[in-house]
Amino acid sequence: MATLLSLHSPRAAVVDGLRQERASAALQVLGIVGFAMLTALGAQVRIYLWEVPFTLQTLAVYGSGLFLGWRNGMLAQLLYLALGLFLPVYAGDTFGPAYLFGAATAGYLLAAPAAAAVVGLASKRWNALTGSVLSMIGGSLVLFTGGVVWLHFAAGHATWFESVEKGWLRFIPVDLAKILFVGLVYTATRRLR
Repeated sequence: MATLLSLHSPRAAVVDGLRQERASAALQVLGIVGFAMLTALGAQVRIYLWEVPFTLQTLAVYGSGLFLGWRNGMLAQLLYLALGLFLPVYAGDTFGPAYLFGAATAGYLLAAPAAAAVVGLASKRWNALTGSVLSMIGGSLVLFTGGVVWLHFAAGHATWFESVEKGWLRFIPVDLAKILFVGLVYTATRRLR
């Protein structure tokens, strides 16, 4: 039980090499580009039930922070945003600056780099399953705060409760499942030798 509730695993893992600043430039670039592409791929899996769709891109946002650390996780998400200025990689049907800064969901997109950075910073010390999950919950709070604040003004909701309900509360069960999934994958990869 103590191992399950542990925040930190003192054991070094091969996957920790991705997080290290001393990792080769090629490995760091590969990780950044790879997670930007995973984010773009996850954005294409979307279910619209209201203004904000369910997507799988948050799996890559949280994963980029866990696997790459704060700096490269943030860079992966910034690269994803930059790609969306020229290519249709966002969850919507369009792309470009008008979409990035004008869509009702733009707050989630713009908060993704900060969310990845928070996950990466917290998981530097908290690398066990429980710690990883808590790190991603912190990143999720950053992501949804940015998203809900933007949604409130962009969608013209009458009350903050409407924005919180439509932009966060409806997503909690699915987001927690995603967080647990990414945490389990990360913990499993840390066990590889």
